[in-house]
Formats: sequence, C-alpha cells, structure tokens
Amino acid sequence: MPTLLWFRRDLRLHDLPPLLDAAAADGEALACYVLDPRLEASAGPRRLQYLYDALRDLRDNLDGKLLVTRGRPEQRIPLVAKAIDASAVHISADYSPFGRQRDDAVRAALGEVPLEPSGSPYLVSPGRVTKSDGTPYKVFTPFYGAWRDHGWRAPAASGPTSARWVDPSEVPGAVEIPDTGCELDLPAGETAARKQWKTFVDNGLEDYADDRNRPDVDATSRMSAHLKFGVIHPRTMAADIGRGKGPQAYLRELAFRDFYAAVLNEWPQSLWWNWNSSFDGMKLDDGPQAEKRFEAWKAGRTGFPIVDAGMRQLAQTGWMHNRVRMIVASFLVKDLHLPWQWGARWFLDQLVDGDMANNQHGWQWAAGTGTDAAPYFRVFNPTTQGAKFDPDGSYVRRWVPEIDDADYPAPIVDHAAERKEALRRYAALT
Repeated sequence: MPTLLWFRRDLRLHDLPPLLDAAAADGEALACYVLDPRLEASAGPRRLQYLYDALRDLRDNLDGKLLVTRGRPEQRIPLVAKAIDASAVHISADYSPFGRQRDDAVRAALGEVPLEPSGSPYLVSPGRVTKSDGTPYKVFTPFYGAWRDHGWRAPAASGPTSARWVDPSEVPGAVEIPDTGCELDLPAGETAARKQWKTFVDNGLEDYADDRNRPDVDATSRMSAHLKFGVIHPRTMAADIGRGKGPQAYLRELAFRDFYAAVLNEWPQSLWWNWNSSFDGMKLDDGPQAEKRFEAWKAGRTGFPIVDAGMRQLAQTGWMHNRVRMIVASFLVKDLHLPWQWGARWFLDQLVDGDMANNQHGWQWAAGTGTDAAPYFRVFNPTTQGAKFDPDGSYVRRWVPEIDDADYPAPIVDHAAERKEALRRYAALT
C-alpha cells in the first residue's frame, strides 16, 4: 500500500525525515500539498508568491509528480488518503499554534489511518531543551548553552529518488499552482536555497560576525525565507558551520530561531499577547494622531532616515535587514508609543520571511514585553544607530534618494522628548 507524504513547511526533498518514513513500507508514496484558504487569506502577496514558486520547484524536482489541491486539510487529506488507499500520512511536526490545531483536526478526520509526524523545522524541536527540573527556559543565554550540549542529528539521507512517486493525475481534486504576479528579489525553492547557502558559505560566513549589523554591505545570508518555508533544513546548514567566529555567530542565530519556537510552543498566547503580562497596563497612544503616525511609519515618511530606509526596503522588497528591523521596531513602540502588535501585523503582511515565532517575539524583544527582552530603558536612538551602522549613508541614500531634498519630511517626533515619555510610561509599571 502506498503512503501519503503531506508537505507543509518542508518544501524540499533533501534532509526530509518523513520522506524516508513514507518510503519505508513498500517505497511508494504520493506527494501532496494542500492550499489552505485560511493561510492564503492571512499571508501577504509576496509570501504567497514565494510559496507558489517553491511548490513549482518542488514539482519540477519530482518530475511533475506533486498533487496540489485546495481546501481545509481536515477535509482534503482524508479524501486524498482514501483515493490512493494510503496506509499512513507522513508529515514533519508543526509546533505553531495554528499547525497543532490543524494537525489535530486532520488526525481526528483520518480515523484509522495514522498521521505520522517525524522531524521538525528546527535543529532541536520545541520542548526538547529544558532546565534540569523539566521547566522551559525563559532566557536565551542558558537555553543556548543547553541547546549546544543537546546537539542535533546529522542531515537525513533523503532525496528525489528516495521513493517511487505515485502519479497524481488519477487523484481527484488537483488544482493549478497559482501566481500573484509579485516579483521576488531572490528566487524561491529548494534549488535556489541550496545554491544561496553554498554562495554564503564560500563568500560570507567567515566575516559574518563582523559585518552582520551593517545594512550598507551585503553581509547576511538571506536564508530566512528559505528557512521559513523549509526548502532547506537548518541541519543541512549546520553541517557546514565550523568553529570560527563568523560561523559560530551564525549558529547562534539559528539557536534564536529554535528558542523563539520553543517559547511559542510553551506559551501559545504570546502570539498576540504580552508574554510578560506585567506590561498589559502600559499606556499606549491611539486615535487619529496615532493612526497618522503609524501610516507615516509604514510609508517610510517619519523624517528619521534610517527608519524610513528600512520601511521602504520592506515595502519594495519584502525583506529588511535585521539591525534595521530592531531600529524601526524600537521607534514604533518607544518613540511613537504604539502597540507592538500593530508593527508585527504589518511585518507579517509585508515580509517574505514572516515567521510567527520569530516575528512576534522579535517585536516583543523590542517592546520589552517578551522573554529575554531588551530592558525597557533601552531606547534605540535612530540617528546614532544610523551613524554607527550606515556610516557613509549609502544604505539610506539607496532607499531614500530624496534625503537631501527640501521635500524630505521633518521628523514627526522629537526623539529626546519621546524617549523620556517612554521611560516614564515603563517606569510607572515597575
């Protein structure tokens, strides 16, 4: 009997444990992806374009043998499994709140056909790294030490020929892979990810620790969207990471990804609520003036060059340098006194790499409301941040070409005054 391999956040064939499990019975498997209308409605057009392009790449690597269907997974997956008389449905485990609820619904709908999870999108799956008493870590640094001690498996030896692929042409419910018409600034899918990673290892990894905070130089790996969609597994990447300063700095970033996934798994309410509820009473701005300032922030028209450059980079490309993400987030929550959820929602609408755990907890780090958060009294000065990390202004001039013109807006707030106001509001809660 064949098995069903249901792809989700694992749109690859190499280093894919459930592929090996799916082929373990008699070697025959149907590859399937379900376009969930809920996810299509909640993702921005660029993130959808990445998904669709990655699906096309996956289909090409399977010589066309990928069934793409549309609907609620708890309805579609049982129908597909029945159509091929599948002995089991194999998946990578999903630890997001949405993913866990979806999988529970599918498991119940499958009845006697087992839903078999193996592996996850992480080097170490959420819940595996805990304190000695079994409780979860709330601070990154001790988590990082325990995470390194725990270690991870070698890449799984899977690939396109690991299974005999069932021809999906006889299975009902197939749909064409859509297209949004958006142009991505980097190609999507497993083929592109493996090429991009090799280029970074050869040319950028060694200097990563020194250059990663500079948005004016091309020093980051640009692997975040590839990791978001699982077109490459971090195990594959970790196998190439040596012991030097640059490689170890990069490994630490992969650890942060695992840490935030573990936090969200343990505290799913932190998706949209303050992880640290002590800040629930924070006075935040609202009303027409707050909305006007929010629109200026989104449009990159705040009068603070590094903030505006970042927001325009986001709007035009669907990506923003991580240092600049911290700067624009601090500006929104501490200079404009707006809810971090507003910024998080806008990022998820715009980012190709929009990942719920990373995005939401990155925003809470900036707002001082999450685990291991930046101290509330740390308020980024956008002017000094720009001078430090974009010293000759080339990053700003690329995205804000009118920086020296008369029509560039004046600052919408006085940073020094708003810093004092932010500290006053935070101190009132401590």
